[in-house]
Amino acid sequence: MVKTLDTFAKGEKGIIEDVSLDEIPLKLIEMGCLPNSEVTLLQIAPFGDPLYFSINDAHVAIRKDTAKHILAKL
Repeated sequence: MVKTLDTFAKGEKGIIEDVSLDEIPLKLIEMGCLPNSEVTLLQIAPFGDPLYFSINDAHVAIRKDTAKHILAKL
C-alpha cells in the first residue's frame, strides 16, 4: 500500500517511493528524504502540525503541507 506521509499514524513505518522535488524544500532532500529511504512517524505535534519523522536514522520535523507531497510504501 502507498500513502503520503501526512496520513501516517504514530509508529507507522514505510519506504519513501516518490518525492515531489518542486514541492519540498531542498533541505529535506539534503537530510536524506529521498526514494528508498526508510521513514517512521515518531511524534505528532499537539495541534497536528508538524510531524516528527525518523528518516534513515535522522530526526526531521516536516509540516503536513509538505508531507502530503512525499509518497511512501508500507
